[in-house]
Amino acid sequence: MAMVEVPQTTSYPPLEEKKPLEEPPPVIITPCDPWPRPYFLENGLRRVAPYHFTYNTYCKERWRGRELLDIFSSEFRDRPLEYYKDAIERGAVTVNGKPVPTTQHIVKNGDVISHTLHRHEPPVTALPISVLHEDEDMIVINKPSGVPVHPAGRYNYNSVVEIMRAERGHAWNPLPCNRLDRLTSGVMFIAKHAKAAEDLSQQITQRTVRKEYIARVKGEFPDGEVICDMPILQISPKLGLNRVRANGKSARTVFKKLAYYPPTAGSEPGKPAAGAEEGYSVVRCLPVTGRTHQLRVHLQFLGHPIANDPIYCNRRVWGANLGANDADASQDTDEDIITRLSRMGKSEVADAVAYHDEMVDEYNKKKAEKMSGELCDICQTPLYTDPGEQELSLWLHSLRYEDAGGSWSYRSPLPAWALPPAGIEGPTEVGGMEDLVEAVKDENPEIA
Repeated sequence: MAMVEVPQTTSYPPLEEKKPLEEPPPVIITPCDPWPRPYFLENGLRRVAPYHFTYNTYCKERWRGRELLDIFSSEFRDRPLEYYKDAIERGAVTVNGKPVPTTQHIVKNGDVISHTLHRHEPPVTALPISVLHEDEDMIVINKPSGVPVHPAGRYNYNSVVEIMRAERGHAWNPLPCNRLDRLTSGVMFIAKHAKAAEDLSQQITQRTVRKEYIARVKGEFPDGEVICDMPILQISPKLGLNRVRANGKSARTVFKKLAYYPPTAGSEPGKPAAGAEEGYSVVRCLPVTGRTHQLRVHLQFLGHPIANDPIYCNRRVWGANLGANDADASQDTDEDIITRLSRMGKSEVADAVAYHDEMVDEYNKKKAEKMSGELCDICQTPLYTDPGEQELSLWLHSLRYEDAGGSWSYRSPLPAWALPPAGIEGPTEVGGMEDLVEAVKDENPEIA
């Protein structure tokens, strides 16, 4: 077939620009994926400059048949109701890519809800993510406390996977193999490829991997190996709140006291120590199962909660006994606990950080992240102050992971809060796991 040149003519008149295009207002700038990430370090914190972002999520089962504004007001607590109402009305919130005519729009199964906003991430510690071991398959890191593993909630770039991606290149895809809560520090495995992640995850699922944690708890913990077999139930998905319940999922933990320090130990001038009136213990923890908040809930039930735990060591939520030995909710009902915790908003003390001692309570009120009273110049979002120390640290540390067969083992140093206070003798190292494993090897031979 012969090729024939087509004349480049048209009957349409040339386009004329009637008036210059105007820049759109900042609140509707197209969401982007800034690179390099907008990090900056200041006052010991890693900060992220605000940026535009679109959240996309499928309708959850519990959202079906509910009004759109009701979902936002009950499920998302970081902004006031008035903000979500305005966002829906001006089209910043869409359903299946389209604005909705009313805030009472009913959400259905299969709907995709999108929310475009000017995103303000909370700062996290500026401590680096140190590498304990690295080979062609896996990176073993020592996660700092206060940094979430994955982007979630108000956190996106201030997460382990995104910080590591920023250090190693945009195309690098970190694959976390074990889970640690945001406030928990310690050993984590980051696979470099899917096969390595699958192999380790399978070992963890089969319970052939031993895990040891270190916790600093209120009071003098009992001597010897202490086994807690109490089941755990999530009583509030919204708050992520768990509690010992007979109808919960089976859970087992072995505890052993490493050291006890009396009331005068560890206090700093001008800073009240959590649990100062009864001293504290450093406790070794072997979780045989892996329920959410398992160690925190079991220690609370035993009467020795983690001494700076903002949720499970909070008398304004749990009462005088802090939830100890209350498996049947005879002291406080689930509804009472949920209601009290829900009232502990950012305007009072962030993350419900409070202790029974009024002096400690007042100290943490001054130090906690809370509403600053200022608004963002671009999106008018209420701004928070910097988080307090208790929002960046939990005295719970993932100390060691090892293969039950002895083929590999990785351990981090003890955190500073687990070492003896200045001028007081105490252990600075932890021995092997033989005693902890021995306590449950007959019923759990897979970890022996």
